[in-house]
Amino acid sequence: MLPSEKKAVNADCSDAELAARIAAGEHGAFTLLMRRYNRRLYRTARSFIKDDAEAEDVLQDAYVLAYRSIGTFRGEAALLTWLTRIVVNEAAARLRKTARRAELFRIDGGELDLDAAEVGEGAPDRPEHAAMRAEARALIEKKIDELPAALRIVFVLRAMEELSVEEVAACLNIPQATVRTRFFRARSVLREALSREIDFAFEDAFSFAGARCNRIVAAVTDRLGNSREGGARSKLPANVLREDAS
Repeated sequence: MLPSEKKAVNADCSDAELAARIAAGEHGAFTLLMRRYNRRLYRTARSFIKDDAEAEDVLQDAYVLAYRSIGTFRGEAALLTWLTRIVVNEAAARLRKTARRAELFRIDGGELDLDAAEVGEGAPDRPEHAAMRAEARALIEKKIDELPAALRIVFVLRAMEELSVEEVAACLNIPQATVRTRFFRARSVLREALSREIDFAFEDAFSFAGARCNRIVAAVTDRLGNSREGGARSKLPANVLREDAS
């Protein structure tokens, strides 16, 4: 097939096809990949980093590293799992730099003292109910942030992004039994704090609006453009290269 006859990059392209086309230098394929997984990967970064802007920085760094290292992706694991591992590594590195690494894997044996939150019931289409929903969403984000990091990370990936136990274990390089234990504890703490309100407000927690999506894509594209001439390739950590880890 002549270059001019090459299939256009569109939403129907599989992850494997996007990876191959990114490795071949098609920048449009990488833009599509970012937009496809921006929300999930941002939430992953945000589960580590309790600051919206800093989580965006982590995601940008992870995207740049992924772009430069796409040639090492062998397809033994899902592309999203590979990307998630890169985000996890970048977030962990950020925590180490800010002397907060100890928090990452510490699970306090005591009970968290969280106040129960009550939001009245009612139809969601009325203005007052929309305001209550926004308040509940803010409360959910606050209570998730208050979880110990080890619980918070697993909770975001399992409950909000709906990854399977196996996928979370692969992304974080921890045993499946540990994923189940941490998820159970996180859910118990949040249920105590939020009661029934957690169900109807969940979908909008840590919202990923179009402005943030566009900002991350533009920033990463700009950074890649500035560094493209150098052709430098970055080395991925061992746990990212080991795609079949569980």
